[in-house]
Amino acid sequence: MFVAILLLLLGLWSASATINALRPFRQTALLFPSMFWSWFVIGVPSQLVLFQAIVAAFLIWAGALEHPFGWIGIALLISAWLGTIVLLSRTRSSGHVVDAALAKADVTRSGPSVPVWRVLLAVPFRGWTVKKIRNVPFRRVAGHVVKLDIYRDKTDRENRPVFMYIHGGGWVMGDKREQGIPLLHHMARSGWLCFTVNYRLSPGVALPDQLADVKAGLAWIREHAGEYGGDPSFVAVSGGSAGGNLAALVGLTENDPRYQPGFEDADTSVQITAPTYGIYDVTNRMGVQTARFVPMLMEPLVIKAFLADEPEKFAEMSPLDRIHPDVPPFVIAQGDRDSLAPVVEARAFVEQLENTSQERVVYMEFPGAQHIFDLGYSYQSAQMIEGVLAVLNDEYETARSQSDSKPQ
Repeated sequence: MFVAILLLLLGLWSASATINALRPFRQTALLFPSMFWSWFVIGVPSQLVLFQAIVAAFLIWAGALEHPFGWIGIALLISAWLGTIVLLSRTRSSGHVVDAALAKADVTRSGPSVPVWRVLLAVPFRGWTVKKIRNVPFRRVAGHVVKLDIYRDKTDRENRPVFMYIHGGGWVMGDKREQGIPLLHHMARSGWLCFTVNYRLSPGVALPDQLADVKAGLAWIREHAGEYGGDPSFVAVSGGSAGGNLAALVGLTENDPRYQPGFEDADTSVQITAPTYGIYDVTNRMGVQTARFVPMLMEPLVIKAFLADEPEKFAEMSPLDRIHPDVPPFVIAQGDRDSLAPVVEARAFVEQLENTSQERVVYMEFPGAQHIFDLGYSYQSAQMIEGVLAVLNDEYETARSQSDSKPQ
């Protein structure tokens, strides 16, 4: 009977995990556990089913089906696998999403593909071809030394295009070592010089201090990229979640001295912005965030003001309110099952960009994808990485062609 109970528990866990992945919880208390649980199930569905099947086979061999609990467990397990087929059918359309977005922008795939073995392994190992330089300081402010990491391949190539990544964590946690790693590794393997920057966190500071930090990082990168084989004339900025918010704001506030204290004259322009599952509205005006997003996070910890009393501070940090005609090109990636950065915000941001911007706007919305879906390698994250790389490569080649055609 003991092994039958184990099979029943395996079936209950598997069915619950699949249901949560198909319809993640949005209540505040379950928001983060549900998000991480569904991210895991969606990210590695084939590997998860294989593990479940091996465990189930062992339990059946040990006699689990000699008790009704075992049969209930196997029925639940089969139901979970049928749900996984639905998940896989959604994620397998990610390639078509990327191809359609690239075709609309008149961009062809370029650069190396993400190897299948990396998708199967899922873990983002750097590999021997990529060199990492850790903890390079770029700003000293208010008793803090803010640092960045550098990724590049081990060739002697010069004049590499530059890629800057900003980690997420709700502006209150996170580190440059934790997020966007598959994207950074692949960009480096593809010949880009990559930087991932830290910034001071709330509640120790309040927005826009985080924005000032990443702009200081951008200014440092422009000044020093050549020392690491980079071309400082072309910089792309990206980031996920709160980092996506900051990346979008970097592109929307180029060279704005209000966010460059002590380095007002530095060049903080970027040639393209690539936020992933970003927060584009910190006011929750659409009502798609949890009810506690503003009163428990943004007001007391991140912006340190009441929305009703100082709405301008919230508008200042909402990319949705900062769009204007002279913004750089954007390529935006988003999952349609995102619990923390609802897809409705991303769609509204893209629509307004398309109606206002004079530059290219590329939008890739991945069916079934949860928040931080690129934390490890998966079919979805591989497609996203290849799509973003293709757009960035195209913008870089266009910029080079225009530079070469100018009279000397």
